[in-house]
Formats: sequence, C-alpha cells, structure tokens
Amino acid sequence: MSPEPWLSQLQQNGYRLTEARRAVVETVAASQSALTPIQVYDLARQQYPALGLVTVYRTLEKLEELDLVQRVHQPAGCQAFISAGRGHQHLLLCQQCGQTVFFEGDNLNRLIEDLSRRTGYQIQEHLLQLFGLCIDCR
Repeated sequence: MSPEPWLSQLQQNGYRLTEARRAVVETVAASQSALTPIQVYDLARQQYPALGLVTVYRTLEKLEELDLVQRVHQPAGCQAFISAGRGHQHLLLCQQCGQTVFFEGDNLNRLIEDLSRRTGYQIQEHLLQLFGLCIDCR
C-alpha cells in the first residue's frame, strides 16, 4: 500500500510530516503483518536512524485516530498494528510469522441475539480475530 494517502491525511488533519513520522508511516503501510510498536521502531530506524520510540507511539496513535491502522490484540497480550480493513472486516492472524488476512461475512447475528437475551446486554459492537498458522508456517 502506498503511504502517500496516509501522509496526505495526516497533513490535512494538522500533523507535520517529519522524516521520522514518514519513516513510521512507510513502515506500517508496507507491512503485510501486524507489527508491534517495537517492531515498527526497529524497521523504521533502518530508514531514519534518529527515530525515537515516542514518535512511533504517537504516530501509531494518530494513524489509529484517523482509521488508517487498526489495533490487533494478540494472545500474548502485546498489541500490534496493521493497515485498517475496508468496512466491517475481521482478521485471521498467523501466530508464527504475523501475516494477517482480512475476511468478511461473520454471521454472528444469532449468537449476538442469544447473548443479548441471556445476559440483558444491548450489544453494540464486536471484534473478531482468529489465530492460527498460515499455509507457509504449517
């Protein structure tokens, strides 16, 4: 994915386009895997050695606010980030290499209605992430 639309959107929302921020955006936009902030930091420093970890966290936060990336919750508890999907999509994540695949069509209506009836909750949103091993890692 080209980082230019992301950079343009950041600029349109009042954020300066520093070399450090550009390195973070380009790193995340190019990745097919979910990256932790530390992984983004390590990869982006190859492009911009003076990059600070605070800049990575702030840039990821801004990208998430603009719906350009989405947070990935991992079984180990460490959060990672991936380019945001289009519309209402869910994630398949490889537990070994980190590759991610978006998918649609969750058909959870019956489960949500049943849970709502049994618990009294008015369920408004859901998040579905499935973990396993991709074809290359099996």
